[in-house]
Amino acid sequence: MSLIAVGTMAFDAIETPFGKVNQIVGGSATYVAYAASNFVQPIQQVSIVGFDFPQEEMDSLTKRGVQLDGVVVVPDKKSFFWSGRYHMDMNSRDTLVTDLNVLADFDPVLPESYRDAEFVMLGNLHPIIQKKVIEQMKVRPKLIAMDTMNFWMESAMPELEEVLKMVDVLMINDSEARQLSGQFSLVKAAKTIMNMGPKYLIIKKGEHGALLFHEDKVFFAPALPLEDVFDPTGAGDTFAGGFMGHIARTKDISFENMKTAIIVGSAMASYCVEKFGPERLKEITAEDIHTRIEQFVNLVNFDIELV
Repeated sequence: MSLIAVGTMAFDAIETPFGKVNQIVGGSATYVAYAASNFVQPIQQVSIVGFDFPQEEMDSLTKRGVQLDGVVVVPDKKSFFWSGRYHMDMNSRDTLVTDLNVLADFDPVLPESYRDAEFVMLGNLHPIIQKKVIEQMKVRPKLIAMDTMNFWMESAMPELEEVLKMVDVLMINDSEARQLSGQFSLVKAAKTIMNMGPKYLIIKKGEHGALLFHEDKVFFAPALPLEDVFDPTGAGDTFAGGFMGHIARTKDISFENMKTAIIVGSAMASYCVEKFGPERLKEITAEDIHTRIEQFVNLVNFDIELV
């Protein structure tokens, strides 16, 4: 039931209207691992870090069933660093600093023990790297999901189109869906994007929930109204970790089970935003997760009589 998580392990400096941290652990693979490890183990991590990445963070991940054989430690370079400032609506942000550091040298080689994994989550990286990971698998995984962003649509579209033909699930936000498809209507955008390769499309809409598309089917999951939102960084990756963790645990890749996975992912993301970085994800228990999922179910569950 192993799940490969490919992405960054990094440092972030984050400023929101509700606080500020000058350095905290982040990165897409970090968030995916913390979320997914609640549902399935091992998580087989594929990433690259510098000499400055804290050993206690590595130990914390290992204790949660995350295998680090695929994480390269570069002894003479710093880890990837990103700094951003969020606007009052918390949906838009300005990137202040991006220091690639070790990420500029990231050329992932999957350990032999990873190459027969049934599930793969490709974090937001250059499409060439995402493709390279897929090509190292011994057999076709049951499900390959990927994240991407507008930057790759603008700078590496031919390579992105190649990877889209190789994956099952694409996760992007609504503005990225419109940019990738050239369509304003998200329904038309979904059809266009699924024709590019992915059988399933998840369009994340931040505080307005998420949409799941497959063939002519659509499912919508709302976002839980939260009292405190401190930091949306990593919420999308946490969503992906919860989604893929549930799929890997159940080994069910049907549309019906993906509906449940969307709710699980949304529940995990709702915890992520309650503190800076992955700190809240380190605290929550199985009971907390169950309670939050129930809250999601109750949010949309109603009886109605048609007369």
